[in-house]
Amino acid sequence: MQMRTYKLTVSYDGSRYQGWQRQATTDNTIQFVLEWSIGKLVGYRVHVDGSGRTDAGVHARGQVASVKLSKLYDPQEFKDSLNRYLPEDIRIVKAELVKNGFHARKSAKGKKYEYYIDCREKPDVFSRRYCYHYPEKLDIEAMRNAVEYLVGVKNFTSFTDDKECRDPVRRITNIKIVSTGDKVRITYYGTGFLYHMVRILTGTLLEIGTGKRDSAMLPVVIAAEDRSLAGFLAPARGLFLRKVYY
Repeated sequence: MQMRTYKLTVSYDGSRYQGWQRQATTDNTIQFVLEWSIGKLVGYRVHVDGSGRTDAGVHARGQVASVKLSKLYDPQEFKDSLNRYLPEDIRIVKAELVKNGFHARKSAKGKKYEYYIDCREKPDVFSRRYCYHYPEKLDIEAMRNAVEYLVGVKNFTSFTDDKECRDPVRRITNIKIVSTGDKVRITYYGTGFLYHMVRILTGTLLEIGTGKRDSAMLPVVIAAEDRSLAGFLAPARGLFLRKVYY
């Protein structure tokens, strides 16, 4: 039987989910909900691969998933039908028929994450679930100066909470920090990111922005390969997986 591969671009509000990855202890994950919904639509159990595992509470505008199905579907009709089965906080933005061999994670070349911070005294009523409320005055230039120490191919052991990490080397291609009024957006571009890495980098940059740490010490933090020397873990709700590059 000829299986066909579909590439799905998915956006979701991660607030009420236990992250992307299917778990033995709960059905409340994005992967499980997608597999269940596609299974209802096609009439058999399916396996969905994601480009990466977003943590509990993390959102996505451009997560990518791949699934193999036994029938040829019109991608637009498949997308529309699937969205009818999905809860309102998960949406298929795009469905494409792709070459067999495509795999959402293994075929990925890079990722773009965005982290949103709200520095005003009281959090914005409407964005509070999608922003980290951090009511401090930030030195944006100091944060930007720190970027040069983080960009490139490095061992990011100090910036992950995965104690069993066997391959901690990653390449960050760019970090952009944009400040508009009381809102700050940090955009991370890289080949891939370790468990909690973007959130720990964010916490570290925020500590630099408030003068709690000096960016010139970052090479020492990186060289030490010691998580306790890096910054705090910024909360999940401010983080979005924006785009996956293939």
